[in-house]
Parts: sequence; structure tokens; C-alpha cells
Amino acid sequence: MSGVCYVGVFNAQTLTEFVLAPLAIYLALGTLFLLAGFVALFRIRTVMKHDGTKTDKLERLMLRIGVFSVLYMVPAILVIACLAYEQHYLDQWLASWHAKVCTHYRIPCPPLHWTQSNGPRPEFAVFMVKYLMALIVGITSSVWVWSSKTLQSWTRFLHRIRGTRPQAYV
Repeated sequence: MSGVCYVGVFNAQTLTEFVLAPLAIYLALGTLFLLAGFVALFRIRTVMKHDGTKTDKLERLMLRIGVFSVLYMVPAILVIACLAYEQHYLDQWLASWHAKVCTHYRIPCPPLHWTQSNGPRPEFAVFMVKYLMALIVGITSSVWVWSSKTLQSWTRFLHRIRGTRPQAYV
């Protein structure tokens, strides 16, 4: 549909084994680690509050982690759902396509009882959602990494390599 070649584009079993299952496993493991991290942060926050220490920065970090985890997990879940849809109907789509084009390209047609040329067709919107959500996951990750502190660190690093000193703000 999109011209993108990847493992499982013509075989539902390889799509499941090499694309869908690993993504689902990684998302589940990431969710478990995220929950474990939040439990640890809440314990640290509770101890800090009992000691009378300010927890503003910790709470801001927790909020940032929560927001970015939602912004990462929702698109990742949608990608997995789109891949599951693709995996479920892939064999029917391929059989329908094969039956439709077999006479045109003069290749052996499948038996009529096995498939029909007017069978189910892929839903274009589902594939576009899959590609958009895959891009959004990357954009969300880059927003987390490319903060102002990261840019300042790179600026200092480049100045150090060139042997120049950054100009002070006046």
C-alpha cells in the first residue's frame, strides 16, 4: 500500500513473530518498568516530604515522565492495533488481490471456492494512522531528548572542540 518494504509484508506469520509480538512485548516490559519507577519515585517523594525537603523538582520530573509516557504509549498502542488489524486480514487481502489480477497477468488463478476477487480490501486510513503514529512516537522521543539542557551541552561541546569560548550574555 505504501511502498514500504518490511518483514511480514506478505506473510501474516512473520508479521506476527518479527513485528507484532516484539512490539507488544517491549511495550509491556516498558510499562512494567515505568510503573516500577513511579512506585520508587512516590516512595522517595514520601520520604522527602516527611523529612521536610522540598519536592517541587521531583514532582515536576514525575509529571514530565507521566506526560511523555502517555504521549509515547498511546501512539505505540495504536501502531500495535493497526498491525494486529493488518495481521488478521493479510491472508484474505492477498488472496483477493491474487484472484483479481491473475487473469490480467496470466498467472494461475486460485480455485474459486478458495477466494473471491471482490473480497475484503485494506482500509487506507488504518495504514495512514499506523505510519503517522510511528512517526509521532519518534517525535515524542526526540522532544524528550532535545531539551534546552541538551542544546546547551552540545553548544559547550562544540565550543570546546573548536577551542573557542562561548560569548557571555550581556
